[in-house]
Amino acid sequence: MNFYIVDDDPSIPMILQRILEKESSNTVVGTAAGADKTLADLMHLEVDIMLVDLLMPGTSGIELIKQVRQLKPAIRFVMISQVKDSDLRAQAYEAGIEFFIDKPINVIEVKTVVEKVGQSIQMAQKLENIQSLVGGGATAVATPNPPSTSRAQVLAILRFLGITSEAGSSDILSVSQIMQEQRISFRDIDFEAQYHIDDREKKIMFQRIRRAIKTGLTNLATLCMDDMGDEIVVEYANTLYDYKNVRDEMLYLEGKRSTGGKTSLKHFFDGLVQER
Repeated sequence: MNFYIVDDDPSIPMILQRILEKESSNTVVGTAAGADKTLADLMHLEVDIMLVDLLMPGTSGIELIKQVRQLKPAIRFVMISQVKDSDLRAQAYEAGIEFFIDKPINVIEVKTVVEKVGQSIQMAQKLENIQSLVGGGATAVATPNPPSTSRAQVLAILRFLGITSEAGSSDILSVSQIMQEQRISFRDIDFEAQYHIDDREKKIMFQRIRRAIKTGLTNLATLCMDDMGDEIVVEYANTLYDYKNVRDEMLYLEGKRSTGGKTSLKHFFDGLVQER
């Protein structure tokens, strides 16, 4: 993996480089103390993972990540910080980071985080290779995942959200299966034709689903309050609900907002099928 480190404290890149390059497959291809050099370097460097300080003079780490994502969307981000402020951490996750590494630097934490991000990159590459083979091969036959496997994976996510006992959970399983088998997005489903229902029955069905999804949002917000650094919780927060809505739900549960987070059927289902 190729790494790039951004921190205005010169000792941090040196420490991180020593840790990272103890693994022979890792190379730190560049370091910088701020945004200008980073953006210039990235124009000619191949980088897999960036480690970025949260608070820096001038352009903050969060703003830098937003700029880099526009230039090199494939780069993965890890944020370095000694700040525990939950609002700033929430903004960092919204900007696209995958993990935090806390200061002072801990060798085990760095190795664990880097390993997880590396595994995520490798998995994404494998999926891309499979998709290209299935979709582009002249003799390849595009076959969907067996319904039982897909259903089990979706069910596992619903269990994690704590909504398998909700009335709408069976509807969620059914809708997600249609999306998987037909390879369509939520908006492309013809509910009237698929379920042989009229508009009124469709609205009732959507109400059941919304209630289940809202319960999942509340449960996920509670998990996030207990452990904001849990990567699975953060991943589902972004993919299924959009992190801002989970954050709003957290503030509502804490009595700091009069309303909770919003839910979107399209966002939830498209994210759910993506996550399976």
